[in-house]
Amino acid sequence: MRLQVLLIVLLHIPSWASAQVAAETVTAETLPPPQDSWFLLKAWDAAYLFDSNSGDMQGSLTVSWYTPAVEPNLPRNEIYAAESFYSRGVRGERTDVLTIFDLASLSAKAEVVLPPKTTPLWLRNYIALLGDDRHVVVFNMTPAQSVSVVDVIDREFAGEISTPGCALILPVGDRSFVMVCGDGTVQLVRLDEDGKEAQRSRSKVFFSVEDDPVFDQFARTDSGWILASHEGLVIHLSVSGDDIKLDTPWSMLTDEDVAESWRPGGRQTLGFHRNARVLYVLMHKGGVDTHYQAGEEAWLFDIDRRKRIGRMKLKVTADAIQATQEASPKLLTINSEGNIDVYDAQLLRHLRTIVEPSSQPLYLQTLGRHD
Repeated sequence: MRLQVLLIVLLHIPSWASAQVAAETVTAETLPPPQDSWFLLKAWDAAYLFDSNSGDMQGSLTVSWYTPAVEPNLPRNEIYAAESFYSRGVRGERTDVLTIFDLASLSAKAEVVLPPKTTPLWLRNYIALLGDDRHVVVFNMTPAQSVSVVDVIDREFAGEISTPGCALILPVGDRSFVMVCGDGTVQLVRLDEDGKEAQRSRSKVFFSVEDDPVFDQFARTDSGWILASHEGLVIHLSVSGDDIKLDTPWSMLTDEDVAESWRPGGRQTLGFHRNARVLYVLMHKGGVDTHYQAGEEAWLFDIDRRKRIGRMKLKVTADAIQATQEASPKLLTINSEGNIDVYDAQLLRHLRTIVEPSSQPLYLQTLGRHD
């Protein structure tokens, strides 16, 4: 009897009731042109795009677990990631590729196969787009050190260059880059139009790996790069022709600062605003070999006057810092709770906190060339 009643009810449901449910369709959103207030958060398995003005996430880029960094190319509306994959997840046959993503849709549109040597360490300067907007350089270590060069216009592997004893990639000029070497020097490598090595030169020794090494993170200026040492020395590096120019180092610490045991540190120690020429540094109190300790304060330096012009106690200690390149810049930090704090970089006041931006935030970058 109950079954008969149920059948009668079902038969009397009007046909328009089911017709109202429309079939779902899959759509894809596209991003508007990037703004100067946007920044990238590199995490363990993704890169997240945020707007520092609102704190809202604009999109995410899914990459392999072994991707050291991503590199935007705004003129081509692309973003590159050096990725490694294993046929059985964490073992098996390895395949390395440079993946080319569309910046508007954040979807992969091409791959270039690389030698299976990409360094699976999360450092910003393990991938770089050179000044010609054509060649991307990826750092390798197997444990031999070398770089892979990719032509992203023809989408082909241009070759591998051996770089024993030297690591990290700091682009200079159109088709050149500088690497930091373990003997206290830097080397300049120039490429030809095909991405092959054309010339190589070496600087004088300017730091001691044992006594006062330089950090493995850098800040790009309009004419070169800022290097900082564990003891607080600042060195500006630039290239003129075939000459590597290293300005006389200056210290970010006064005698009083040294007496109070202040020193730079963190996983990403430096941020720089190019128009204002202001260097932002994470600072903490600690002894020798505390260079990865989280910063308690952010100090501001005018690099032309070689002088500290401000200091700000952070809302929460932080181990990564970056500055947006807006006319009124934001100062960004990854704090010790895994959140992103956004500060007014001129008025030095806290604006907002982006809570739980990812499961494992690593470092911050803007969308400019190699920021």
